[in-house]
Amino acid sequence: MDEQALLGLNPNADADFRQRALAYFEQLKISQDAWQVCAEALAQSIYSDDHIKFFCFQVLEHQIKFKYSELTEVQQQLIRETLITWLQAQMLNPQPEKTFIRNKAAQVFALLFVTEYLTKWPKFFFDILSVVDLNPRGVDMYLRILMAVDAELVDRDVVHTSEEARRNTLLKDTMREQCIPSLVESWYQILQNYQYNNSELTCQCLEVVGAYVSWIDLSLIANERFINMLLGHMSVEVLREEACDCLFEIVNKGMDPIDKTKLVESLCQVLQSAGLFSIDQEDDVDFLARFSKLVNGMGQALIASWTKLIKNGDMKSAQDTLQAIEAKVSLMLQLLIHEDDDISSNIIGFCYDYLHILKQLSALSDQQKANVEAIMLAVMKKLTYDEEYNFENEGEDEAMFVEYRKQLKLLLDRLAQVSPELLLASVRRVFNTTLQNWQTTRFMEVEVAIRLLYMLAEALPVSHGAHFSGDVTKATALQDMMRTLVTSGVSAYQHTSVTLEFFETVVRYEKFFAVEPQHIPTVLMAFLDHRGLRHTSPKVRSRTAYLFSRFVKSLNKQMNPFIEDVLNRIQDLLELSPPENGYQALLSSDDQLFIYETAGVLIVNSEYSAERKQALMRNLLTPLMEKFKVLLEKLMMAQDEDRQMALADCLNHAVGFASRTSKAFSNKQTVKQCGCSEVYLDCLQTFLPALSCPLQKEVLRSGVRTFLHRMIICLEEEVLPFIPSASEHMLKDCEAKDLQEFIPLINQITAKFKTQVSPFLQQMFMPLLRAIFEVLLLPAEENDQSAALEKQMLRRSYFAFLQTVTGSGMSEVIANQGETFQKYLKFVQKKAILKLKHIFQVQRMWSVCCSLSFKEQWITQILLHRRLVLLFFRSWWSFGEVKMDQ
Repeated sequence: MDEQALLGLNPNADADFRQRALAYFEQLKISQDAWQVCAEALAQSIYSDDHIKFFCFQVLEHQIKFKYSELTEVQQQLIRETLITWLQAQMLNPQPEKTFIRNKAAQVFALLFVTEYLTKWPKFFFDILSVVDLNPRGVDMYLRILMAVDAELVDRDVVHTSEEARRNTLLKDTMREQCIPSLVESWYQILQNYQYNNSELTCQCLEVVGAYVSWIDLSLIANERFINMLLGHMSVEVLREEACDCLFEIVNKGMDPIDKTKLVESLCQVLQSAGLFSIDQEDDVDFLARFSKLVNGMGQALIASWTKLIKNGDMKSAQDTLQAIEAKVSLMLQLLIHEDDDISSNIIGFCYDYLHILKQLSALSDQQKANVEAIMLAVMKKLTYDEEYNFENEGEDEAMFVEYRKQLKLLLDRLAQVSPELLLASVRRVFNTTLQNWQTTRFMEVEVAIRLLYMLAEALPVSHGAHFSGDVTKATALQDMMRTLVTSGVSAYQHTSVTLEFFETVVRYEKFFAVEPQHIPTVLMAFLDHRGLRHTSPKVRSRTAYLFSRFVKSLNKQMNPFIEDVLNRIQDLLELSPPENGYQALLSSDDQLFIYETAGVLIVNSEYSAERKQALMRNLLTPLMEKFKVLLEKLMMAQDEDRQMALADCLNHAVGFASRTSKAFSNKQTVKQCGCSEVYLDCLQTFLPALSCPLQKEVLRSGVRTFLHRMIICLEEEVLPFIPSASEHMLKDCEAKDLQEFIPLINQITAKFKTQVSPFLQQMFMPLLRAIFEVLLLPAEENDQSAALEKQMLRRSYFAFLQTVTGSGMSEVIANQGETFQKYLKFVQKKAILKLKHIFQVQRMWSVCCSLSFKEQWITQILLHRRLVLLFFRSWWSFGEVKMDQ
């Protein structure tokens, strides 16, 4: 082999050597006999370098996987002999091969197995066993090969073709008939020989048993000698985790429900007698996590058996199985309440399914009621944050706890289905007890008390959030808790988790304030002062801005007495912060969007006269317009690119804020009723000059486009005089992304105003077409995927535009373009052939267009039948490339 190229296999080699090695590997893959060199190197142990050995196995792997059928009988025999020779050498070498080499070798063996077992190598496993015997290194390779074979046959993460799936099924069937009993016997012998003196091999063998038990005859494993050995391993510290996993797979195996119950019960009796049912918080958490998974599997297996027995009408056996389930609840609770969340999380499935059984029973026994209450208390306790939780810089551990909390919430929802009265009473008791002394209670207990109230809203669902009507008991309890929440002063608790939970809960139960509106000022002040929008934590301020917007919108007319006071109090939060003032604003621009929307909602939904609403809206938007003009002038004179970007962003924010206030309006009628049309027309006149700014065009155009979208809804035809000038500016020096975002604006105008804008479309059609194809015809680098994607999206936007025009009854706009249209099509056809023949979408589009006769009469006829046009363009998009001569 090329020794210089092989130097690049070393991880520390420089880029040139690595590139040479990669090229050499590609060369060997296509070579007819290179695999033989690699086979010889492996069989004769020519190379000592681990990376070269791995490389040789990769070459063999490629040969077996893709080119094996091309080999002669003699060559195929050579590969078999090479692997067996290599395997024999493993037992004689002074040092074992590195793990990654053994794993790769096992993969190659497995590939050869699936290729030859059914035809040329039916003695595959027997040949391997005859070589390895009980030699530790040989056993290690044998077990790795078994795992690799299982991965090839049953790994659900690997996508197999239907042919491969059929092959795998046939392989498993053949193995069951010919060799599985012998393999199982070999596993027993390995476990028996190595369980006391080689824990690594024993654990490997247990992993193999666990993997194979899902698809072999269970009686080969679930028998006295195997089970007793596995249970014995449960008492050996270095083996018990793998033994747990192996028992879990056995329990998980599908079988008759009565037999499954007997199997699980026999396992439980032995495990209990071994003292494993007494959980100590100080026990090895890694083992307990596996044990919890095993108990969960046993519990769910019993529940599945109970469900089948009930369905089959075997009530006596079902009752016996239910008693077996009930006997495991105490153990389940010990694991659920464990301080380690992984251990607790692993048992939630059993707990959830157990509650599902109780939900189906007509009446609960006293013990079952006690179990429900115990589960409820466990869930409430486990919902509590740890002291170590980092609220300001949440990482992986915190994300895992959030996911764990979601699992607990599902349990709480299921508890509500089993016994809503008990859940409500329990939450009420915990809530009232905690909030009576919140000043001296730890933050995590206060937070979880409020959190439980929050979670009741989904656990005890009602239509349209009507929690405070209907069921008197429930409504009274919730009303009492909400009253306590808003009057207790707990919103002042000095911890972000409590503060956020307070605001989340008052917004979740916003209908409470319709029942007791006297509490609105208290909550408004909490939102507006240091507890909310002016909190020291940016995270709290940000979330509160969104929640405040929701709160105000939900209260609607009940906000009337407080509107002007609220507008005055949020005045400083509405200020546009120019980049040069150096002042760190309390809210980010994204958060300010919610405050502007809130201000707009307060004004529009108020009971003020139209004149007063107009004045308030002008007071809100005039500062934005004034600052916009000043900042635009500064941008035109700015030389530094960073400063240009900062000014453009600020201008974009100003337009965005004005746009967001319009969300309070649903249509033109509401704008007119509020007398605000003139204010928004002034905004349009202020913002549109930004389109002619030659600097930071993309940012400025994006903001103005968004504003125009809103104004089309709010002002309707009053916005039309501004559209031609705006369109002209937006079509200048535009890129693919600009056009992608501009076309939806034209589509909106076309669909809304239809024939009203026909003259505008007639005038704008060819400039838009030119802009589109100038971008599409721009040369791009062959590997520039971003540019290719942008052009693809632009083509889609173009088709959407044509569809909108024809779908709005204005096909004549296209037909009336006349000779200019025809000439331009021919020009683009020529350019597409010369410059872009490999970009199939453009070639497809214009080759189809230009292959047809573009007589004006034909165009007119086709385009007037808009359904045909739609079908034409859809089929155009779907079919493959059309040749120019077709």
